[in-house]
Amino acid sequence: MGDSFFSKDKEFYRSFFQMMLVITLQNIVTYSINVADNIMLGAYDQTVLAGAAAVNQVQYILQQFTLAGLGEGFIIIAGQYRGRGDMRTVQQLVGAALCCGGLAALLLTGVAFASPLSLISIFTDNAAVQQQGLAYLSIIRFTYLPFVITNLLLVALRGVQVVKIAFRVSCMALVLNAGINYVLIFGRFGAPELGAQGAAIGTLVAQLAELLVVLCYCRSGKLPIQFQLKALFSFRFHLLKDYLKVSLPCAASALLFSCAVAIQTMIFGHLSVDAMAAASASGTLFQYVKMIPISAASAASVWISGLVGSGDRERLRPCVHSLQVIYACIGICTFTLLMLIREPILGMYAITPQAREYAMVMVMIQAVTSIGTAYQMPCQLGIIRAGGDTRYSMVSDLLYSWVLIVPLGLLAAFVWHWPVAVVTFCLNCDQLLKCITVSYKTNRYTWIKKLVRQA
Repeated sequence: MGDSFFSKDKEFYRSFFQMMLVITLQNIVTYSINVADNIMLGAYDQTVLAGAAAVNQVQYILQQFTLAGLGEGFIIIAGQYRGRGDMRTVQQLVGAALCCGGLAALLLTGVAFASPLSLISIFTDNAAVQQQGLAYLSIIRFTYLPFVITNLLLVALRGVQVVKIAFRVSCMALVLNAGINYVLIFGRFGAPELGAQGAAIGTLVAQLAELLVVLCYCRSGKLPIQFQLKALFSFRFHLLKDYLKVSLPCAASALLFSCAVAIQTMIFGHLSVDAMAAASASGTLFQYVKMIPISAASAASVWISGLVGSGDRERLRPCVHSLQVIYACIGICTFTLLMLIREPILGMYAITPQAREYAMVMVMIQAVTSIGTAYQMPCQLGIIRAGGDTRYSMVSDLLYSWVLIVPLGLLAAFVWHWPVAVVTFCLNCDQLLKCITVSYKTNRYTWIKKLVRQA
């Protein structure tokens, strides 16, 4: 097996594709909770849609920090302990992750209460959009803490290869959220017509229900790790220090990237309401398709971290070679899928003809750059970072996003006054450029680093 360039390990392919499929479905359903808000608000009123989109950038930053940062940090270090067979330490790492994530959620909730208008003003200067955003934020801020707890518990379960429960609770939350949205946004069945606040209420109820089900599952299920409070929060300082050492670069990378995405939203928000609505609609569609490479990265990270932890280099290299080919094929599939579905999906939005024209061009550009996204993102997150090199992603996002993309986008939009299509390409071209440096790093194997302490 070690002499093969590509992996011949049937267990690797079976486990990877099974986990990738379940995670993809779960991610799609989870994201659909936000999309249910987006589509119904888009059908209700364009200004309301833009206001909710501005507020959702705050949620996106929290999501990136906790899931792509703290959650992935847990997967990496817990995977190495799991590969070594130390499940007691994995259990204590869950407690460390919940403490850090809960603190972040409480801080953001406090800011949303103390200065809500300041948060929304970052993304739009349109008074009507700000007013709708304030109505949405007044309720959605209560979801931050339950969102973090629920999703970190689901990440912990994924880290020990328990993934089906996440898909099931996400389906429940989607149905609940969509039903409440329909009733309260439009005022059906005698309910009041609440618009943005109706969408926020639907999301809040769905989040609380999701949290309750996950907590019950963690307490009652026969799982590889136990979720008793005493066991979870009995971790020692050195373990918290190790966890933060791995997770903080992941969190910093996630924040750098999510803040860059938020600035992109701000750029379109300051160009025009049409550009803002188009960016929201096209971004929603792109995020759906992007779930496939994101899920591929998540599935690979569980496998790669376990192999690094076990020290099985003979199986590691062929798996890495196989994964890169799989990622390239995913890129071709995402391009094709986006081009096929962009017209019927965008046709569901009640936006102006100018906004729809912008959105069509944006999706076409995102389809092209998604080929690069599907290769470089899983390599960077599912191989390099999962193997222990958590700083590479942080440095890469700092250079590409903040040295190249953000300045280029600001100049293109507000100094050179280029068309919206050209601005969109400037804000997405890093996805193609990253492929060069990521490929070089992946195939050098300098990312293999032991993160666990000796027993």
